[in-house]
Amino acid sequence: MRHTIVMTGASGGIGRVAAECILRRSPDAHLVVVARGPSGARTAAELGMGRRAVSHVSADLGSLESVRSAATEIRGRLERGELPPLRGFVGNAGVQYSNALTEGPDGFESTFTVNVLANHLFVRLLQDRFAAPARIVITTSDTHFGDFRHNLGLVPGPVWKSPDVLARTGAFSGPDTVAAGRTAYSTSKLATIYLVHEYARRLPAGIDALTYNPAFVPGTGLARNAGPLSRFAMRRIMPPLTLTPLATSRDTAGRHLAEVVLGTPRVPTGSYVDRGRADRSSQESYDPRREAELWEAVERFTAVYAVHAARTEREAAQPVPLPAPE
Repeated sequence: MRHTIVMTGASGGIGRVAAECILRRSPDAHLVVVARGPSGARTAAELGMGRRAVSHVSADLGSLESVRSAATEIRGRLERGELPPLRGFVGNAGVQYSNALTEGPDGFESTFTVNVLANHLFVRLLQDRFAAPARIVITTSDTHFGDFRHNLGLVPGPVWKSPDVLARTGAFSGPDTVAAGRTAYSTSKLATIYLVHEYARRLPAGIDALTYNPAFVPGTGLARNAGPLSRFAMRRIMPPLTLTPLATSRDTAGRHLAEVVLGTPRVPTGSYVDRGRADRSSQESYDPRREAELWEAVERFTAVYAVHAARTEREAAQPVPLPAPE
């Protein structure tokens, strides 16, 4: 049966591999690539070769207004029948900055905006357009464990604070340092797990929400904002680790992501999928009080964009008045 899957982070890395796997294994899928203009259009054209159903919606995930505009466009295409029923959303895009002082146009810290708020706004604006059975998959990271076994000591563990603090710049000590930027990253990935637990509680039956952990994948673009030494290490020194249990290759991680999106493995909503199997996330990631607190905060942070989207949709549905007869 024809269906639509909306995906961020499909331009490169594990997302590009996953997108290709999805289209190959599910020929009835129409993949909507959400990415910045030229890059996203090029990715959609390349993925669509061979008459595959791929289209592009432009969005800067660091801007909630841009996310709102993209989600509204997708809603309109679904309602007009230009896209088949929506059965998947993949929030795979992620960023890691070299400090915790990068502020986006909405006044929120940029790591938190891209890794948490953008996904949440997409989910909420598309929520009533999902056709069951459907899956929401958000890419997380095992850096949220905060121990050497899971991240080789490369990324500090999360430091949880009030979401009102985490959403703003300077939330961590030494905010102008790489350590603070990486702490913002691991903390944002803990937040994605909290939100998925809330989605599992709140979304209608038949719409499953999962987090996917690719593990350590060297050679991707995640370190693009790091210093030259870190970028060199990720590109040239770390890739051989994929031959050991310490890391995952881009192709393997992308294939596992595609399998999760397409419904294998079969796991309960709210699950944390570590590569190809459901597993327990960190002990810290099971905290109903924090989950409820984060839900309240992100709903508040994104409310103005959700209201704007609803108003735009109502206005678009109004009939255009005919000119008065002369």
